[in-house]
Order: sequence, then structure tokens, then C-alpha cells
Amino acid sequence: MELRVRDGRAVLAGEDESGEREVDPHSLPLGADLAEALHEWAKVAEAVTRTETPQDGVANALIARRGKQLAIRIATVMNSQVSYTDPVSGELVSVDAPEQPEEPEHVAEPEPAPEPTPWGTGLTVSLITAAIVTVTVVSLSLGLGETSRWLALVANVLVVGGLAPSVWLGRKVPVWRWVAYGVVTGVVVAWLSLILTLL
Repeated sequence: MELRVRDGRAVLAGEDESGEREVDPHSLPLGADLAEALHEWAKVAEAVTRTETPQDGVANALIARRGKQLAIRIATVMNSQVSYTDPVSGELVSVDAPEQPEEPEHVAEPEPAPEPTPWGTGLTVSLITAAIVTVTVVSLSLGLGETSRWLALVANVLVVGGLAPSVWLGRKVPVWRWVAYGVVTGVVVAWLSLILTLL
């Protein structure tokens, strides 16, 4: 593949079955930025070569260097050798795709050791929570049961229904799981106590 300048436009020339063809960089999978950069470079190169003033060595060097940079970018994207014709000097320069650095072998990091379960503290929190919930549910049920047993039953269902989503979400959170265990235990103990009082 060869990078050339034709009428202020960059073209890429290559051989196929029908012979040599020149194509616009936009028709290749180079990316819009690279294709635009190629055309800008070609416009500047065309302008420098058309001036009637003596050629400026600095401008020529800049155009040659920019052309080589763009050819390297094309070689990298296309992963093949690219040559380009310097529009000022007419010299043909070939560049190879830079070698991709080998990716370092991924070393799996050891997983951190799980923290020990704080059984003593956790069970204490669960026990205190269970006691609070038991006393609260039993007191509410007995107080409402004096008015109507159906009202006490509805209140129990509403209290448990209100607590259920929070308990369900908290069951896997390291600290809150102990509170969730206490709430479940407290509700079960309260209901067993209420059933025993009815007998």
C-alpha cells in the first residue's frame, strides 16, 4: 500500500486483480480522524509544492516528517507495510507496522482471606433486637386484642409486612444481618407467645 498526494487530496494506492487502484482514505477502515489528517497533510504539501518561491527546507522537512508519521499510523491500523511518496522530494519511503508490545502475562491476585465472623457480638445484637421486637409485637397485639382480635391480627400482619422488605434486604449485609436475624426471631417468638395466650 502506498500513500500519495493527488490534486491536494491524499490517496492510498494498491494492487488488486485489475491492476493498480487508488482509493480515498475515507473508504478504508482508518477512522475519520486519520483520514482527515491525511487530507490536511496533502493540502499543505500541495500548497508548498505549487509556490513559485524557492523551496523552504524547514517546510519540506515538516511535510516529510508528518507524512512519515501518518504512514506509520496507517501501517499500525492496517497492520501491514506502507510506503509513501514524499510530495516535495518525490522520494519513496517505506515504513513497517510497529511491533505490538507483548502483553504481560496476567497474574491472578490472591483473594483476600475472609474476615472471621463475629459470633459473640453478632448474636448479642440479634438477641437484643429479638427482645425488643418480641416485647413490641406482644404489647401491640395484647393492647389491640382487648378491643378486637381481628384488629390485633391486622396490626400484626401490617407490622410484619412493613418489616419484611427491610429484613429481606439486610440479610446479606455483614452488620445488618444480625439485626435481621433478631427481627425474624422476635416476630416468631412473639407470635408463639400470642398463640399460647389464646389457648
